[in-house]
Amino acid sequence: MAGGGFSDAGTLKRAHLYEYKTTPYFVVACIVAASGGSLFGYDLGVSGGVTSMDDFLKVFFPKVYRRKQEHLQETDYCKYDDQILTLFTSSLYFAGLISTFGASHVTRNKGRKASILVGAVNFFLGAILNAFAVNIWMLIVGPNLTRCRHWIWQSIPLYLSEISPAKIRGTVNQLFQLTTCLGILVANLINYGTNKIHPWGWRLSLGLATVPASIMFFGGLCLPETPNSLVEQGKLEEGKKVLEKIRGTPNIDAEFADLIDASNAAQAVKHPFRNLLQRKNRPQLIIGALAIPAFQQLTGMNSILFYAPVIFQSLGFGSGASLYSSIITGVALVVAALISMFFVDKFGRRAFFIEAGIEMICYMIIVAIVLALEFGEGKALPKAVGAVLVVVICLFVVAYGRSWGPLGWLVPSEIFPLETRSAGQSMVVCVNLLFTAIIAQCFLASLCHLRYGIFLLFGGLVFIMTCFIYFLLPETKQVPIEEVYLLWQSHWYWKNIVGEAEDPLELKERKLEA
Repeated sequence: MAGGGFSDAGTLKRAHLYEYKTTPYFVVACIVAASGGSLFGYDLGVSGGVTSMDDFLKVFFPKVYRRKQEHLQETDYCKYDDQILTLFTSSLYFAGLISTFGASHVTRNKGRKASILVGAVNFFLGAILNAFAVNIWMLIVGPNLTRCRHWIWQSIPLYLSEISPAKIRGTVNQLFQLTTCLGILVANLINYGTNKIHPWGWRLSLGLATVPASIMFFGGLCLPETPNSLVEQGKLEEGKKVLEKIRGTPNIDAEFADLIDASNAAQAVKHPFRNLLQRKNRPQLIIGALAIPAFQQLTGMNSILFYAPVIFQSLGFGSGASLYSSIITGVALVVAALISMFFVDKFGRRAFFIEAGIEMICYMIIVAIVLALEFGEGKALPKAVGAVLVVVICLFVVAYGRSWGPLGWLVPSEIFPLETRSAGQSMVVCVNLLFTAIIAQCFLASLCHLRYGIFLLFGGLVFIMTCFIYFLLPETKQVPIEEVYLLWQSHWYWKNIVGEAEDPLELKERKLEA
């Protein structure tokens, strides 16, 4: 198969010797760590909802509010086209670009747990500043002073992948996506309620972000550090004890030996970012650090999440109806995350990417056709057509929510070797934030000027990224995280870059002869 490139079990070293039991300690650690995803989700959900609230627009964007009132019952692609309005959303992600490289240093030298705690504190402070903003620049600049909030998005997927047994790593890592989706849904529900509280309901929406931030901080204090990180820091005995505890068995010698080997390789690397550029790390750099995080945003999904209420209002829905429609998309995301959690370790990452990609292309084409025929003439959108759009967008959300949404975090977190894992994850978050910010800043302007063509553009991009996955990503399901690097050596294309895998028996014989 062109894109399979999956190495057989014989090329793996000690994977067949790994043992584990699912213990309450492990389950609680996973749930607490994954709860940080709710911060990411709440951030996504609350921003779009608040920017559609009249009370918020009156204070910070009176020009947009007046334009909205003039076209209250009409369809209008350009109703919300305002660069300062979009800067409110995108600035949070532009600011995060700077902080991601500091996160790499802390994550590698101080541990994944430290990075999670710093991110939670910064998120709490940012929420306070947002809630008490009195002018647009305080609204934009304030949270950017607490840009370390983005450290959570780097450390949590890494944390979940490292503490998880290989056979259920996909399911466990998907908890991050599930809590992200729940955060989006909760934000939409809160926005729906606070929209009726005049004139300060929007402040309540922004301020309530302190709740998940507090949960993440106090829960994070109780988290164990990952064995991988402890070994990397030279704390071998502590790392072994934690590994025994989260695996629920003393028979962890094979897995611990792999951690030692990975740590020894990591200690030899003094400049992990420079090491990422080496030929042997080319697949991880291209796929994990550049392509997947960029593609995740180029699906157009986060534009829908940011601006779901705004999009639905532009389509002629009322303020309350638009927020209600965004709640429906939030529910669709949660359903999709549960589907992915239960089946990703059974069917694999590639199957979800490819099948959902084909669906997403079809849905974007349908949306574009409907809008081309029925929308933008300054008249109210027929209810039947509006219902079709909501259904198709929800189907798109479900397809994304079981593929590029969760797998865009899962796959990068499991393909980097330990010596470049923190640096690689920094690159993942950096590229993700860059494209998130660009899409957030440009989407409403693009909707205004490209009209229905913006959805055809996203459909074309999804086609390109689906082909990329088919040809270049090997299957990583149930492969131990410290042995994923062996997959590149037997992949039809990447083996030409990194070199082919050596037969383990031949390698052993040569060592004995030596």
